[in-house]
Amino acid sequence: MSPAERAPADRRRAYPSDVSGRITRDEAAHVARLARLRFSDEELDELAAQLSAVLDHAADVEALDVTDIAPTSHPHPLVNVTRADEVRPSLDRDEVLAQAPSVDDGQFRVPPILGEAP
Repeated sequence: MSPAERAPADRRRAYPSDVSGRITRDEAAHVARLARLRFSDEELDELAAQLSAVLDHAADVEALDVTDIAPTSHPHPLVNVTRADEVRPSLDRDEVLAQAPSVDDGQFRVPPILGEAP
């Protein structure tokens, strides 16, 4: 079953999948008008050819048999490359706070941002 056939009826394309992806110059002009773009006649011809190529490629992808391929969110398996979360010796808190420009109640004091009250 193709993706178009699996889609709910209201989301299926309005044209059959065997129709060529050829876009006419008038259709390209319509798309440009919807996007509020202005093109010269030569540019409209080029746009029609480019849009046709995109639709042809989409038809090629849709025609692929993917029945035995599991859905994936990433082409390669992801592995967590972060180090293990282990307790280990660190800096002395009092020594670090002693070097801070401003301390309040055992914490770094920083200037307020985004209009926060001090």
